[in-house]
Amino acid sequence: MTTWGLLTTAWDWEPTVLMGCLGLFAGYLWLVRPRLRGAGLLQTALFFTGVVLLLLSLVSPLDVLGDEYLFSAHMAQHLLLVLVVPPLLLLGVPRARWERLLRRPAVSRVERALGNAPVAWLLAVVTLWVWHLPLLYNAALADEGLHVIQHLTFLVTATIFWWPVVSPLEERRLGPGICIGYLLAAAVANGVLGMILTFAPPGLYPGYVHPADELGALSLIRHEWGMSAGVDQQIGGLLMWVPGGIVYLLAIFGVFARWQSQAEDDVGIMNYELRIG
Repeated sequence: MTTWGLLTTAWDWEPTVLMGCLGLFAGYLWLVRPRLRGAGLLQTALFFTGVVLLLLSLVSPLDVLGDEYLFSAHMAQHLLLVLVVPPLLLLGVPRARWERLLRRPAVSRVERALGNAPVAWLLAVVTLWVWHLPLLYNAALADEGLHVIQHLTFLVTATIFWWPVVSPLEERRLGPGICIGYLLAAAVANGVLGMILTFAPPGLYPGYVHPADELGALSLIRHEWGMSAGVDQQIGGLLMWVPGGIVYLLAIFGVFARWQSQAEDDVGIMNYELRIG
């Protein structure tokens, strides 16, 4: 097995994943009916990018490597599901569509309950930590049904987490100062878990120490890539710790930039009112 051979053959075209992603985008086109110009084109591109990244994270060699060989690959997959895909999907839906949805009393009640910042934060952070407990993580590796539930809970709770940050409805977003604290606290929780995984003794997840090697790729990974089980676990922890932290930091910069822009707009309005007053 060569690296090229692995990257070109280790694709898992799971029909339910393909149908789910296709249905997600088809449903978007039907419900939203985006105008493919200006802001509508940008939002459609964001949503489409989110769906494509979701698909690639679940059918590409990243999924096969993460399921069978490398904790680090699984961690990269989880970062996509938690930090990248949800905000893209949320930003891709126009404000008018969210407003129509939230006019429905049942939808509005669910949004107010789950969109509450402490609830959203706890759901996402607790879900991330609980699924990385060795007992549950190893069980998910051994049971495909449980593994699917793991990925779904990551995606759903992460979407709930990002709603108060990037919601197209400005009134549903957290105030800038609170939002920065919200993201910073999540970055700390994410970083602490990453540090624990990085410095924990090798073998925290035994499935990666002695993989079944159905593809015959173990020799390639261990010898040519130099990925021992210990190195793999350290890289996985570092991925959560460093790139994960960078995503939160970029989000904080985005909130701060939005804050500054709003402040400048307010000053401009005040100056205009003073001139015409």
